[in-house]
Parts: sequence; structure tokens; C-alpha cells
Amino acid sequence: MFFDTFWALVLGFAISGAIQAFTSREKALAALGNHKPATIVKASFLGAISSSCSYAASAIAKSLIDKGADFTTAIVFMFASTNLVFELGLVMWTLLGWQFAIAEFVGGFLMIILLTLILPKLHLPKKIRLLAMAEDSMPKKKSTWHDAAGFTVGDLTMVRTELVIGFLVAGLADTLIPISWWHNLFLSGHGIFSTIENVILGPFIAFISFVCSVGNVPLSAALWNSGISFGGTISFIFADLVALPLVLIYKKFFGLKLSMKLVAVFWFTMSISGFLTEKLFSLFNLLPTKHALMAHNLHIGNNFTSWMNLIALMVSIVIIVLYKTRNEGIDSAYAKDVICGMQVEKATAAATFEHNGEMYYFCAPGCMEGFKSSVSV
Repeated sequence: MFFDTFWALVLGFAISGAIQAFTSREKALAALGNHKPATIVKASFLGAISSSCSYAASAIAKSLIDKGADFTTAIVFMFASTNLVFELGLVMWTLLGWQFAIAEFVGGFLMIILLTLILPKLHLPKKIRLLAMAEDSMPKKKSTWHDAAGFTVGDLTMVRTELVIGFLVAGLADTLIPISWWHNLFLSGHGIFSTIENVILGPFIAFISFVCSVGNVPLSAALWNSGISFGGTISFIFADLVALPLVLIYKKFFGLKLSMKLVAVFWFTMSISGFLTEKLFSLFNLLPTKHALMAHNLHIGNNFTSWMNLIALMVSIVIIVLYKTRNEGIDSAYAKDVICGMQVEKATAAATFEHNGEMYYFCAPGCMEGFKSSVSV
């Protein structure tokens, strides 16, 4: 799974770093500063042509919000970049059939509509509301690729634990848990009640299996062959955004209260989208039949992935060199959060704290409080 997603991880976080370094608040507001229909369409398209990695997508969405993009639009971008990308549809077509590939976009369209209707109703923390209205307090120095590398490495550092846990648990689940165990979880042969149970349970399986983006397609193929409904399979594929490591990342980004609301909204919209997609396909007699392909232990490896990983490896080397040679002096416009490892812009840091005559900059008040606790011991 790491082999399959390595290139997406590297390129996704590299894009995130570039966005944070080179995208001004004015540009972000101009492109994604509201959640009008035209803006939502733009965010969906931009997401669909970006990285397919859930972890990288969450980092990009956070960077867009920090730049002043509308919260709803940034979340739609995050969803589109993990569920509406070309490579995901191609893998689904190969392992599951053309119906699933089309259902990805049909269900994705429905989920984007639901997210656009529901997310603006959430009560956002004051910090996020202020980000959308704030102006830069001082002129910003021209950013360089060294600064972009700093953001890339900082974002990876912050979510390193979640990434390692996610890959380890997903690999163990795919290798050690027999298909019969999954089969016993799902109702079948009970009509609409089976469909409802399956679309609700699909995101729960994603939550406990830690799978993400393209990496969840082999497991979804196994679930489909073991008895889960068409709609349940679709809701599971969409549910890479509620995998436990991603939920922990949301908590770091947005705080516990908003993260719980986000997970509830995601779960609801994923289940509803899966249910409606199955009913639409049933109406037009497009539901696929069960087949014998058991993809539980398949590996999505091909020449395309190998070449992309080689490119990603070279990009990684460049990023590391740029990171090691960046300006770390007091005249730098950026600083490293000593708690989580993120790179933050000094002029717009969420929190600052002076200790022993040195100023420290933090991505969030929680990191500042953690630093205060450590230095007071």
C-alpha cells in the first residue's frame, strides 16, 4: 500500500508546501473565498486534478483555510482530491468494474451537494472565522522554494505518527483478517434494510481499518465479494476521510469539537450518497452482479506507479536539499513550531510565546500551551 501511494504522498505534500509558500491570501480569497455554486465547481475540479492521498489532501485543505479560503469550499476540495481523481476511477474500473468507476463520480456529485448544503450551517470556531476576514498585518517577503520545502517537511512531520499507524494497521488488516469476518458484519437479503445497514457500516469499516484513498480499493473489492451491497461499497470508498488517522489530524487542525462535527457530517453524507447512488443505478438497471474475483491480496503495482514513485523519490531528494539549506536566521519570515514541527509564518502565527528572551511561534494555541507546560516543568 505504501508503494502504491508513495508518489501521491510526496507530490501531495509538495503541492501543499507550494500553496502555503506562494499563494497569497488575496489569491485564495479570489479563487475559493466563498461557497457559491461556481466556486464549489472550481474547487471540485481543482481537487480532482490534484493529489489522491487523503493525508496530503487534508494538509492542502488546511493551508487553503489558513490562506483565507472558505471553509466549506476547502472541505469540498479535500473531498474531491481524494474521491474524484482519475487514478482512483481507473483502479476501481480494473478491480470492481465500470459501474463502480461511474458510481464514484455520481456519488461524489451527490456528496458535494450535501456538503455544500450542510457545512455552512456548522458553527465555526472564532479562529477560523477570523482567518477568512483577516488581512496580513505586515508586508510579506517574496517566498522561495526553500520556504515551500519547509512547509512540506513541516506538514509531514506533524502527521508522521498518524501516517505510520495508518499504513501499519491497514497492511495488517488486509493481510491477517479473513474475508469471512467481514462477511458476518453485513446484512444481505433483507431489501432496503440491508442497504441502509451496509451504507452506515461502510464508513465504520473505513474508520477502524485505517485505509486511505486508492489504498482502500483492494479492500472494497474484497468487501463487495464478501456480501456488502453496492451502496455500502461506495460509501466505504468515500469514507477514507473518516479513517482514524485522518480524524486525529482533524483534531490537530480544527480542535475536538469541530472535528467531531466534521466526522458526523462526513459519515452522514457518505452513507446518504452511497444509498442514493445504489437506488439510481437500480432504477436504470445498472447494478453489477457479484463476481468471483477476490482482490483481498492484490497489489496495485504497475509501470505507471513505479515511474511515478521514481519521480517522487527524486522530488523528495530535492525537497530535502532545499529544506536543509533554507534560511533559519532571525530575519527569516518563517519559524518552526517546536511542538508539532510545522513551519509557520511569523507574521500570521496563531500563537507566540517569549521564553528566555527568544520568541517562539506556533501553528495553534494548543501547541503553545504544550510548550509552556514543557518549559515550566
